[in-house]
Amino acid sequence: MNEEINFIIDSTKESMNGTISHLEKAFIKIRAGKASPVMLSSVMVDYYGSSTPLAQIANINTPDARTISVQPWEKNMLHEIEKAIMNANLGFNPMNNGDFVIINVPPLTEERRKDLAKQAKGEAEDAKVGIRNARQEANKEIRSSDDASEDLKKNAEAEVQELTNSYTKKIDTLLATKEVEIMKV
Repeated sequence: MNEEINFIIDSTKESMNGTISHLEKAFIKIRAGKASPVMLSSVMVDYYGSSTPLAQIANINTPDARTISVQPWEKNMLHEIEKAIMNANLGFNPMNNGDFVIINVPPLTEERRKDLAKQAKGEAEDAKVGIRNARQEANKEIRSSDDASEDLKKNAEAEVQELTNSYTKKIDTLLATKEVEIMKV
């Protein structure tokens, strides 16, 4: 294969890998009943007038499967952290004991599990759209390549299709794993 075609295929692989890693990050944020510090990754705290990620102003731990504890590095930030967690609209009710902000993670109801599974399916579908867009872009670039023969172009398009199929299977596998995790009581 010529250099230009190889470059197109390599950049397509890179794009598809980026889509998979984005999906994995999205799946981490979908909670599956177990407490995790990642659940608070989207919380932004008003830290002396600037919006700062919670992880940069406090230590976040999970002492057990149902509890998240947030220990700020400055005690006077307790109220701001509580307010930020409430405003993040994560469905948590933080409590402050003077040293820590403690969050009890409620067990998931069957209905909530189904909603989370639906959300995971939506993320997976978005990832598949990303994969298909990468394929479409690659095929367009291959067809517009001037210094490649028709056979070379056909082979390259077939390779891009194989990539698309394998990455789509990866997405299906990740989704199936996440759904099992979500539905497990």
